[in-house]
Amino acid sequence: MKKAFLAGCAVMAVTVATIDPAAAATATRSNFGTMPDGTAVEAVTLTGSNGVSARITTLGATLQAFNVPDRNGKVADITLGYDDLASYVAKPNFWGQTVGRYANRIAGGRFTLDGKPYQLPLNDKTNSLHGGSDGFDKRVFRIVSVASGAQAKVVMTMTSPAGDQGYPGTLAVTVTYALDDKGSLTIDMDAKTDAPTIVNLTNHALFNLAGDGAPGGIYGQRLMIAARRFTPVNAALIPTGEQRAVAGTVFDFTKPRSLGDGIRNGREPQIAIGRGWDHNFVLDKGATAEPGLAARAEDPASGRVLEVWTTEPGVQFYSGNFLDGTFVGKQGHVYRMGDGFALEPQKFPDTPNQPAFGSARVDPGKPYHHRMIYRVSTAR
Repeated sequence: MKKAFLAGCAVMAVTVATIDPAAAATATRSNFGTMPDGTAVEAVTLTGSNGVSARITTLGATLQAFNVPDRNGKVADITLGYDDLASYVAKPNFWGQTVGRYANRIAGGRFTLDGKPYQLPLNDKTNSLHGGSDGFDKRVFRIVSVASGAQAKVVMTMTSPAGDQGYPGTLAVTVTYALDDKGSLTIDMDAKTDAPTIVNLTNHALFNLAGDGAPGGIYGQRLMIAARRFTPVNAALIPTGEQRAVAGTVFDFTKPRSLGDGIRNGREPQIAIGRGWDHNFVLDKGATAEPGLAARAEDPASGRVLEVWTTEPGVQFYSGNFLDGTFVGKQGHVYRMGDGFALEPQKFPDTPNQPAFGSARVDPGKPYHHRMIYRVSTAR
């Protein structure tokens, strides 16, 4: 890799947003490096008065860091990822990026819209995953605005042309991150199209509430998911169409349960298929106009609590099953199975091919909107 590229990847503050002295939360704009083609990548750090901060980069509209105090005030970054741009480019993975056009899997990379078939890249063996091999996670967004105030906020945008990764319609995408001083990081994802298409956007952060790289991993942490049903998958991790009750199974998180409880239960075929949990849960609340609680995770040792709220009908719970030690992340941490978990609110996987799951269709004049919230706090 060229020395000039590596040198450009150091995080270096270049501008600071104007701050109202009465504002509770602040936004700071900085340089995060340069892409191989010369495109500048920026970072915006949102900081609340309670010590919570989030750093967002324009590459992939990525939540690159999420710093949260524990019950004793000790701050740790609770997200997995890389410290520098060079690593995000050289060895990409889904570490806090905005994923799309369609988050999760589409069987065979195929769907039909208004009688016309479309073929997407197959970047997950026989499926298309998270928008394809060149999805939104690899695009550099443009900053529209940065502001401090009751919420520190950054608004970013990008345009996906018609035919991009095989999808129809030109899609104008806007992602807004807003942090208040009470621990709520709200992510609004909006999209408008000039022709019928399908859209499903989410954030793909992997969390360890004990702190990135904590040696104990995530298995002692506890999880509640507000869902009495989940969608079983076949060997290719595509939903079978069934919506199965979680009661009496290792998929029952209706009450808080340790992440180590059931993850190695090979007698459960669904656990064996996914190498753990990698499944969509059918939220009891369904799709809603305003965000509802999807999941709550807690690290008893540190007291850190994460709640995930969403307007979407499902949440994909992924227990980091494919972290195999080949990724070296922040502070030189080697990421292995059990080092992070994801809670991805979204429409159900393969919805365009399974009408019983609803619709992922977006039409001109009827824009797409998804609001999700990462809400952090501490438990005594």
